[in-house]
Amino acid sequence: MKLVSLFSGGKDSTIATYKAIKADNDVKILLSFVPDEESYMFHYPNIKFAKISAEAMNIPIIMKESGKDKEKEIDDLKTEISALKNDCGLDGVCVGAVSSNYQYSRVKKVSDELNLEVYAPYWQKSHGKLIREAINLNFKILIVGVYADGFDESWLGRELDLKALDDLKKLEEKFHINIGGEGGEYETFVLDCPLFRKRIVIDEAEKIWGKVRGELLIKKVRLADKF
Repeated sequence: MKLVSLFSGGKDSTIATYKAIKADNDVKILLSFVPDEESYMFHYPNIKFAKISAEAMNIPIIMKESGKDKEKEIDDLKTEISALKNDCGLDGVCVGAVSSNYQYSRVKKVSDELNLEVYAPYWQKSHGKLIREAINLNFKILIVGVYADGFDESWLGRELDLKALDDLKKLEEKFHINIGGEGGEYETFVLDCPLFRKRIVIDEAEKIWGKVRGELLIKKVRLADKF
C-alpha cells in the first residue's frame, strides 16, 4: 500500500513507520501536526524536530499547525490526509496507536470517510513487547517528558533501554501508569533506528522541572554518521 505515516518523532510512530516499510508498504510521506500547546491528539514536546527525523530517513514530511480544540484537530487531520490522498495516490494511513482508543478511533473515522485503510501494526498488542522489540532492533529512544506520579527529574533525557523498561513496569504496578505512555505519562524522541541513514545528535538541551512533571527541551540537534 501507499501510505502516509502520522509521525511525531517518538517511539510509537517511528516503529510503526519501520514496520510498514518492512512489510513492503510504500511510505510516501510523513505528516506531523504542531499543536500550539499540549494536544489531545498530537505529540507536543520537541515536535519541531520531526523534520530532522524525516531527513534521517530520507522521507518527505509535511508539518502543519493545529489548535487544541478536539474537533478542529480532526478537521485538520481530514483536510491534510484528503489532500495527500489526491497528491500521492494513497491507499492508507499508518498510525502508531497501541491501546489508545481516542487516537485510533479518530484516525479510523477519518480514514473510513476517505476510503483509506488503517495500518496500525501494534494496535491492541502489548506495548511492553513493542518497546522491547524496538530496543532489540537498536532503536535509541530518549525520554523527553514525564507527567505522572512515580517519575522524577532523573527520567528526563534517560534512554529507554531494557533497565528503563523494567523500571517502567515497576511504575505500572505501583502507580497504574500506561507502560507505553499512551495515557500521557511520558513522551519520547527517537535518536536512531534502522530506518535512519544518519543518527540524531543533541548538541543543546535544557531540563525543565516542575513539582511533579517536566520536559527535556531540545534546542539544537544535528545529523551525524553512524558508528
